[in-house]
Amino acid sequence: MIRFLLNVGVSFVSSAVGLLVCAWLIDGFDLRAQGFFIAVAIFTAMQAVMGPFVFNMARKYASAVLGGIGLVSTLLSLIITSVVGSSLSISGAAAWISSTVLIWLITALGTWGIGFLVITKWWEARRSAKAKDQAIEDALDRRAKK
Repeated sequence: MIRFLLNVGVSFVSSAVGLLVCAWLIDGFDLRAQGFFIAVAIFTAMQAVMGPFVFNMARKYASAVLGGIGLVSTLLSLIITSVVGSSLSISGAAAWISSTVLIWLITALGTWGIGFLVITKWWEARRSAKAKDQAIEDALDRRAKK
């Protein structure tokens, strides 16, 4: 459960960063402040749903596009987010293409990078706690043998 919540948090943060960067850099990508968190939530949820869906469809019907699953699911998530909510609008083919690639890149790197850092810190803390517990058990065993 904790791992699931960490994954959701990491996905939410990387999606938020991706959408903000696109709003800042890409002409035709309009993200309204009043609906920012709703847009991020919708986009993150759609990414979670569309990734496995697109993967299964590509595996069944078009195995040649398996490498582009992330891009396709990002594009579909952007389309759904812009249609469902009023806080995101994208106009122009260049804006659609560049925002898809940029958000895909940011979320992929962000998820990998943040996930790696979080898991590494968690693993180190776990290893340290186990070593401390072992040292206590050893000390208690030595004391009991006296």
